[in-house]
Amino acid sequence: MSTTLLQDDIGSMLTSVFADADAPIYVVNPSRETISALISTLEAASESAEVRILADEGTLKDVMDDFLVASTAADLVETGTLEMRLLSAVPNHSVAVTDESVYALVSVGDTVGGLGTEDAEFVEDAADYYESTWENAETYSLRTPAISRVRSTLESEIGEAAAADFDSVLGSLATARGDGDGLDEVTISLLVAARNNELLYDISKWGEDVGLASKATFSRTKTKLEDMGLIDTEKVPIDVGRPRLRLMLGDERLNDADSDELATVAQSLLAA
Repeated sequence: MSTTLLQDDIGSMLTSVFADADAPIYVVNPSRETISALISTLEAASESAEVRILADEGTLKDVMDDFLVASTAADLVETGTLEMRLLSAVPNHSVAVTDESVYALVSVGDTVGGLGTEDAEFVEDAADYYESTWENAETYSLRTPAISRVRSTLESEIGEAAAADFDSVLGSLATARGDGDGLDEVTISLLVAARNNELLYDISKWGEDVGLASKATFSRTKTKLEDMGLIDTEKVPIDVGRPRLRLMLGDERLNDADSDELATVAQSLLAA
């Protein structure tokens, strides 16, 4: 039996495909948009069968360069909801395979179609094929820390106010890449720390410990932001060793911005 699903967006399409699936679901050669939508769909779902993505390494890397997507994916990986492996040979098609159906995923303008079949023999053959492909595929190494761990450690090690500001900034962003479309996670962390007058040592140690970036990366980014006038520092003497640097916002427009406006103002200053 053949079936066709039509939806307004890929997230709704995937929700329809995955409804009532029990066995692992294979999503093969998804587009960048499909991977992002899939992760958002799984995050919003109260429960889901395990989803196994088989994708080209370059496609996965490009999507996971966005901290918002990658940190959410890391949470899903930790809970066993999501796994990602690499295709050694990339097919021309994109499909989703459940225990009861196979769907080719097709986008046409603003409509997303799932062109599918529930023919038992074909579905079984497809499931066996992709299970075998999965078993022989290399695991994709996701190095971004889970967003739940980032939030909890930021709150416990830096403070509740900084954690609330961090969440507010992330919530205001469509992407967190640091490529002009959004601020990266290190820049966000430093701006939030400066908003709360935290020490560079503390925020960079936290960032390195949780797996965001090295202390050296934090230091280089701090210098860039300081040179551009977004951050100021002042020396704080300590009992032993060199003074540490307290971070402060360096532009009145940042000081006047609410936390959910901080990213927008910072991006405009960086682009100036």
